[in-house]
Formats: sequence, structure tokens, C-alpha cells
Amino acid sequence: MNMQSETDFSKGSVSSNIIRLAVPMTLAQLVNVLYNIVDRIYIGRIGADANALTGLGVCFPVITMVVAFANLIGMGGAPLFSMQRGAGQEEEAEGIMGNCLTLLLCFGFGLTVLGLLVRRPLLLALGASSVTLPYAMSYITIYLIGNVFVMLSLGMNNFINAQGFGRTGMLTVIIGAVLNLILDPIFIFALHMGVRGAACATVLSQFVAALWTMRFLTGPRTLLRLRRKHLRLQAARVKKILTLGLAGFTMSVTNSLVQVACNSSLQFFGGDLYVGVMTVLNSVREIIMLPINGISGSAQPVISFNYGAALHTRVRQAIRFMSITLIVYSLAVWGIISLFPHFFIHIFNTDPALTAAGVPAMHVYFFGFFLMALQFSGQAVFTALGKSRHAIFFSIFRKGIVVIPLTLILPHVAGLGVYGVFLAEPISNLLGGVACFTTMYRTVYRKLKT
Repeated sequence: MNMQSETDFSKGSVSSNIIRLAVPMTLAQLVNVLYNIVDRIYIGRIGADANALTGLGVCFPVITMVVAFANLIGMGGAPLFSMQRGAGQEEEAEGIMGNCLTLLLCFGFGLTVLGLLVRRPLLLALGASSVTLPYAMSYITIYLIGNVFVMLSLGMNNFINAQGFGRTGMLTVIIGAVLNLILDPIFIFALHMGVRGAACATVLSQFVAALWTMRFLTGPRTLLRLRRKHLRLQAARVKKILTLGLAGFTMSVTNSLVQVACNSSLQFFGGDLYVGVMTVLNSVREIIMLPINGISGSAQPVISFNYGAALHTRVRQAIRFMSITLIVYSLAVWGIISLFPHFFIHIFNTDPALTAAGVPAMHVYFFGFFLMALQFSGQAVFTALGKSRHAIFFSIFRKGIVVIPLTLILPHVAGLGVYGVFLAEPISNLLGGVACFTTMYRTVYRKLKT
């Protein structure tokens, strides 16, 4: 009875259901980010300069693409899974989950082969210089070999959270993160493997996380489990999964394209130093985005379940709670970053030149950060309700239509240079956030009342 009350989102307080999932999910997001953040902290202290850290920054778009394909499947299948579960169609829910596992394996192995074939010219195109290329090649080669484990742990963990097992979903990544924390200093410093050691620690940690995920979803504790009969792909299911997952996929792909544009522009106008600055800003952004991802991610299964059960009043309550919470949090964190920029930069690197360049860049980049909450609220609602066209459009709009052109154009305007690259982010938050949230309010929230 206790398990049923925890996993039935039509019962109890809507806000309590979201918070119950959000706390462990945010912690899970935290330790998941630690896979890469801890690497950057250690790598930022290899040698006397920031070249190793900059080399890792060049790899970000490739890593983001791996995450994009994990989101394509996991974030496409999990809302459909939740809606079927809310409607009492458990057999179809299990079928969706099984097809998602097969898709993750197919995409995972395919990306490994393709990535290894084109990694050198790709890294050069992403902004690697003759100095930073060896670091980037060392890291990305090992990461790509183990990328299928990354995809399995990220993609299938959505189905643990979608069933209400937030604490188990948290353990999925905590186990791997703790292992990563232990292995990083051993491989990097004790075994003198440098950047290669950081990649090995990450891959081994994700391998353990993937094993834990698969063990739970095939074991006796889960409500709905992975079964062999559901692994065979069915065209109708695959179409639904990929169509809805395109929103999360598009967001990750456009993030990758933004990183390419940023690295290229910064390399041209500022050199390796400013590529390193962007690496630090992206790292800080990942940390402060954790609660936003956790709250919006935990609200999605609650919204999907209640929408599938035709409980529209509870859907509206979930949307209100999520949106207000995200706005309040993002306002607070914007103030903290503005007051203590040195603290956040020194987490990753203490190079005086990087700090001097990074402080003003951070003030520009995070200006008006609270507007990001509007984008995430709208996107979460569209995805949770299966409105794939809206979700895909606003993913493309903010990054593809606003950020990338501005990143390439603004550095040439009024002598802005590198600051034109950083200024593109707050402008996109304003335009994209307001447009996405307003559309969600008018086309979804108001209509749910009737």
C-alpha cells in the first residue's frame, strides 16, 4: 500500500508528489554532473596552464551529442510511459520501455563507431588548436568507447523516476559518481594517466551505473519491468518515442551547435584563454541548473500521469507549482553569481589570466538568468503532455534561431568581440523564455480549466 501511494500521482498533494521526486532527482542530477565536473576540477590543475581544461572544453559538443541521443529515447519514452500507466495500460507502458532499451543500444553502438572514425577532424572543427588537440583526442577516444554505458544509465533512469522511485533513481547515479570520485585521482595522478585517466574513471563509473539501472528494471522491486518480449521494435511505438523525444534531442543538439559556434568565435576573437573561460562558464551553468532540471524533470511524470487519468485540475496545480518554484530559485541564484563570481571560477581553475577574463564574462553571460526558468517551465509542460511540435519548435527557436546567429554576429558589432558571444545567452533567455511560457499559458494552461 505504501509503494502504491508513492507511485500513484493521482493521490495526495501535487506539490508533495513533485517535491518527493525533485529532491532525489536533483541530487541525482548533481552527482551525474559530477562525472564531468570532477574531471574538469582535476584536469584544471594538471600542469601550470589551462590547456588541458581547454582541451576538455573542446570535447563538450561531442559529449552533448551523446546526451542528446539519450534524451531522444529517454525523454521521448518516459512521458508516454507515464501517460499509459496513468490510463491503466501497463502492458503498453512496458512495451514502450522495452523499445527504448533497444533504441538506446542501437544508437549507442552507432555513435561509438561514427565518433571514433571522425574524431580528429571533428575536434579541429570544434575549435581545438595544435596545443589543445592532444588533450581533446586523449579524452574523447576513451569516452566514445564507453558511450553506450552513458546512454543506458541516462536514458533508462527516466523509467525508474517515472514509476515514482525517486530515491532509487538517485542511487543509480550516486553509485557511479562515488566510484568516479575515487577513481579520478587514482588514474589522473597516482597512475600518471592525465586526461586519459579522467576519461577512464568516467567510463568505468557509468558502466557500474548502467548495470545498477538494468538490474533494478529487471528485478522484483520495480512496478513495471523490462521483458524480453518487448525488446523487439514496433514501428508505431518507435515513431511515438522518437517524435516526442525530438524536443529533448533538439535541445541537446542545438546546445552542441551553440558550443561549436561559441568555441569558434572565441578562438578567433580571444584564443585558447576565452575557450577556457567558456568551459568554466558552462561548468558553473551545469551546477546551478541542477535544481531547475530536477524540479522540471520531477514535474513531468506527475503532469503526464494526471493528464492520462484526465485529472486536469491537478495538472494545472503541478504547472503552477513548478513555474513559481523555478522562477524564485533562478532569481536567487542570479544574485549569488553576481556577488561571488571569483568563488565559482576558482572551483575549476585559479589561473590569474583566466580569472581576470572570466569575471566580466560571467556577469554578462548570466545576466537575467531567471528568464531561463520560463523556457524550462514551458518545455516541461509541452513534453509532459505529448505536444511534440510545440516542444520541438521552442527548442529550435531559442538556440538555433536566436543564440547561434547572435553568437556569430554580435562579436562584429560595435567592437564587442568576445563579449558579443557571452551577450547572446541573456538575449536568448529573454526572447525564448517569454515566447515559450506565453504560448504554454495560452494554449495549454488556460484550456485545461475547461
